[in-house]
Amino acid sequence: MPSPSKRPTVRDIAAATGLSPAAVSYALRGLHVPPETQARVREAAERLGYQANPIARALAGGRSGLVGVLCASLEDVWQQAFAAALGRELIKVDRSALILDATNDPEHEAAMAAHLADRRVEAIVTLPVDPSSAHWAELAERIVLVSVGDGLPDAATATELVFDNVAGVTQALTLLAEAGHRRVAVLTPNRRSTPDRPAEEVVLRVAPRLGLSAQLVTCPYDLDGAAEVAHGVLTGDEPPTGVFALADSMAYGVYDAARRLGLTIPDDVSVLGYDDHPMSRLLTPALSTFQWPVGEMVSTLTTRVMRAVEDGKKSRLKRYTPRSRPRGSLAAPPGGPPRSRPAAL
Repeated sequence: MPSPSKRPTVRDIAAATGLSPAAVSYALRGLHVPPETQARVREAAERLGYQANPIARALAGGRSGLVGVLCASLEDVWQQAFAAALGRELIKVDRSALILDATNDPEHEAAMAAHLADRRVEAIVTLPVDPSSAHWAELAERIVLVSVGDGLPDAATATELVFDNVAGVTQALTLLAEAGHRRVAVLTPNRRSTPDRPAEEVVLRVAPRLGLSAQLVTCPYDLDGAAEVAHGVLTGDEPPTGVFALADSMAYGVYDAARRLGLTIPDDVSVLGYDDHPMSRLLTPALSTFQWPVGEMVSTLTTRVMRAVEDGKKSRLKRYTPRSRPRGSLAAPPGGPPRSRPAAL
C-alpha cells in the first residue's frame, strides 16, 4: 500500500493485483486483456486512489481524454458561453476540454491548432478565424477535426456544425430595410487576411437587392475596441441609421459609443446583434438579436465527436438557422433630412 503522501502509480496497482505493470496499463486502457482482468484492475485503482496522467497516457499511445476547443476569440461573450457549455457536456462522456484562444489572429490560430495536436488531444473543435487557411487540411489528416460556425472548405473534417448565415443575415438586413433604413453598417470580425467569409458574402449580395447601402467594418470583440470602432462609424461623414453587429459583443460597443456621443437607441440609431447572449436582455433598450440553439449544438457536437473518436465515423454537415429575438433596439430611422454628423468626443 503506498504511503498517504505518495501518488499511487501503475506499479502500485500491479503489486496489489499480482499483474505486471504492462498488463495493468493495458487493462486501464481497455486493451488486450479479458474483461474480468480489466474489472479487477479498475477496482484496485479506485481503492488505491489512482488517477491517470492524461499526457503520459497519450504519449504511451493511449487516449488523452482531452478534446481541444480552439475559439476564434474569447473576448466574444458568445464563444465564452459556447466553450463553457461544450466543456460541461464533454465531462458527461469522460472527456475534458482544453480551451485555447486564437485571439482573432489567423497566424496564432495555426500555431494553437498545432499545439493542441502536439498535446495528443483526441479531437479539435474549432470556431475558426480563417476557414480557408491551408493548415486545416493538413491537421485533418492527423486528428479528428470538427468545425463550428463556418465550414472548412478544404479540410476533411469529421463533421461541421455551421450557421445558416444566408437566412440569418438576410433576415437581419430585411428587418432594417423594412423599418425604413437605407444606410447601414455591418460590424464583422473579418480581417484583410481572412477574406470572403460566408456572412460577409451574404451582406454584399443581399444588401443591394434590399435597397441598402451597407458598409462592412472590421471590429474587435472586446468592449473598448468595439466602442472605438463604433465611434468612428457613428461620427463618419454619412453615419448609418442602423448597425448590424455579427456578434452581440460588438453591439455592446455600439451602445457604449452611442451613449458617449449623446445618441439614443433606437431613436437616433438602430442596433441588431447576432448571438442573443443573456446579457443582451439587460441593456436599455434590450438588444434585438438572433438566437442560436447552443444546448442542441453542444449535445450534437459531443455525440459526433465521440463517434469519430471511438469509431472513426464521420457525420454530415448540420446547418443551424437562428431565431429572431426582436426587442427594443430596432425602430424607423430618424425622420427629415439625413442625420448630421455627431460632435466628436
